[in-house]
Amino acid sequence: MKTLNHLEPKIVWSYFEDICQVPRQSKNEGKIIQYLLDFAKENNLEAERDEIGNVLIKTPATEGKENIKTIVLQSHIDMVCEKNEGTNHNFDTDAIKPVIDGNWVKAQGTTLGADDGIGVAAQMAVLTDNELEHGPIECLFTVDEETGLTGAFGLQPNFITGKILLNLDSEDEGELFIGCAGGIDTLATFTYKEEKVPNNHKAYKIDITGLNGGHSGDEIDKGRGNSIKIINRFLWNASKEFDIRISNLNGGKARNAIPRESFATITVNNSDIDKLKAYFNKYSKDIKAELSITEPKLELSIKETELPKYIIDEDTQHSLLNSLYACMNGVYEMSREIENLVETSTNLASVKFQKGNTIFITTSQRSSIDSAKYDIANMVESTFALAGAKVIHSDGYPGWKPNTNSEIMNITEASYKRLFNITPEVKAIHAGLECGLFLEKYPDLDMISFGPTIKGAHTPEERIDIKTNLKFWNLLVDVIHNIPANN
Repeated sequence: MKTLNHLEPKIVWSYFEDICQVPRQSKNEGKIIQYLLDFAKENNLEAERDEIGNVLIKTPATEGKENIKTIVLQSHIDMVCEKNEGTNHNFDTDAIKPVIDGNWVKAQGTTLGADDGIGVAAQMAVLTDNELEHGPIECLFTVDEETGLTGAFGLQPNFITGKILLNLDSEDEGELFIGCAGGIDTLATFTYKEEKVPNNHKAYKIDITGLNGGHSGDEIDKGRGNSIKIINRFLWNASKEFDIRISNLNGGKARNAIPRESFATITVNNSDIDKLKAYFNKYSKDIKAELSITEPKLELSIKETELPKYIIDEDTQHSLLNSLYACMNGVYEMSREIENLVETSTNLASVKFQKGNTIFITTSQRSSIDSAKYDIANMVESTFALAGAKVIHSDGYPGWKPNTNSEIMNITEASYKRLFNITPEVKAIHAGLECGLFLEKYPDLDMISFGPTIKGAHTPEERIDIKTNLKFWNLLVDVIHNIPANN
């Protein structure tokens, strides 16, 4: 039995719950691609898949609407896969389990995938709503938005024909987005030597949990704690005072998420154990006090554990702790043009001990100014390069410069005012959208982005506001109704 089928709009929630049954982790979207192709076949809709995996499904104009401009509805089919510690869930095989929690829909212990499954569901609803009158519609479903924008990068110039694009990947109802930040990843790798654990050492496991995390674009200015910075701050200071050695340090998961949890295994000289515990307790109180407003659920623990097989060499430990401490994290610059818009930021996203005696560090930088994006990325590179790490950058992606003369912006703003008797905010967003890449391949595209309210994206606290999903659907339908005819 479905959990969401009584919610409005029923057609959108029904498709969304179906989508929740299909595994769709980034770079592993084969099942959701096939699901969409089967959906098109069942509904006698024209569909094609390109080489990279993007799917395009078309529906012709309803009778009398043949001269209306073709529009493209777009969303991405992959999702960020995060789960709480202790949650038994395999994202390659298991269905997401949506539940209703008051005014919200969320998942049980995992990310919900409303980012951007709700956009996919809305597209499917448009394609099958027999009461909806419309011109020609092309629904573009892109792959791997969350980890590499692979689908947008690989989109071929002639795959879509519409000149108006509605991106359904925004997360703040009442806000219409006409611009976004560009981004780039800076990746650092350390290589370490294994050393034997000293005979006079015991092992301890340190856990940092309970942080909110969140989207590294939308929530980077919210003052939230970064679990890697928190655990490293303790280790850096403790290494100055006590004889401790690191065996393992892992934190964060997704490149575009503020890390919620970090874990370390260390060894400590027997003579320092009591002093280390006392220092840890003091640090816990201090950091909880610092973050009491933004991170009330922060938890820190230290527990004795079995001795590891090895520790990393002292030089690498020194370089790792110093570079992580020095690495910038958070807002770097606010916009001088748009009030309350983050211009440039950087996120220390993950630290992973991997096979081959390597430590892999992922950071991501965003900016609405292209030159500033590369500048902040170079600052992060220099931090790790000084520590002896090998550093590379991803290809990055461009921002989307706002067009204040946009026809679709005017249409959408008018629809919103007419439907809800409120003037929406028209703004740019610090998060990255695929629109900048679309504009590179289709320079004549006129674009806007909107969606329902989604909180906690990229974390197991991800949830979608039920009432705003109805407003999102009503706005989408009204905008489609008001697309003008070709000149």
